[in-house]
Amino acid sequence: MANNRKEQERAELHRTIWNIANDLRGSVDGWDFKQYVLGMLFYRYISENLTGYINADEWEAGDKNFDYAKLSDKEAEQARKDLIDTKGFFILPSELFENVRQRAAQNENLNENLERVFKNIESSAQGTSNEKNFKGLFDDIDVNSNKLGGTVAQRNDKLVKLMNGIGEMKLGDYKDNTIDAFGDAYEFLMGMYASNAGKSGGEYYTPQEVSELLTYLTLVGKTEVNKVYDPACGSGSLTCPR
Repeated sequence: MANNRKEQERAELHRTIWNIANDLRGSVDGWDFKQYVLGMLFYRYISENLTGYINADEWEAGDKNFDYAKLSDKEAEQARKDLIDTKGFFILPSELFENVRQRAAQNENLNENLERVFKNIESSAQGTSNEKNFKGLFDDIDVNSNKLGGTVAQRNDKLVKLMNGIGEMKLGDYKDNTIDAFGDAYEFLMGMYASNAGKSGGEYYTPQEVSELLTYLTLVGKTEVNKVYDPACGSGSLTCPR
């Protein structure tokens, strides 16, 4: 059952990425395209991660109707310091993925707004242990690139399609997924575009099948593992198979 669910989630992820690629075909080079997909996917992830964290705390305290995404920015600001201390970053409700996406189609300044949001997220982590992880995190998502279109309207149209594609991924709650959405998306994108970019996918990541085989071999005859040493740690594809 778990393997079937895993394949369904993987197929859904791949299908969505393929549809986004079709929407942006002819404008964004494949090698650049993967950066847009991964960056926007991460933006959605941290938005939902933060919202889920705050909501769970409020629900446990008894406020079952609380929804961080529906707060005003002024109300949310009161919790900025505590959230940065605990999570290492902060996102205002108006700058959450779901809220930016909701207004995206009618937003004539979408590209500028996204650029500001990305900078705000990165700067919120300054001075924390997460600073190095967030610094320059969204640099590869050039929302003002001519590759997205010759005019602001054309660029925004592509960004709307990108956000809708990422937003429509039926991934549910990330912590309940059986796949590593980011690792799997990265591997799929590498397979789609590595050869076209004059690169060999194997030079940049370990194919999932190889990772799983190595893990199985490592676990033969063992009921538990105390420590794992991965001297070639990169995208984190070497995980225990389910």
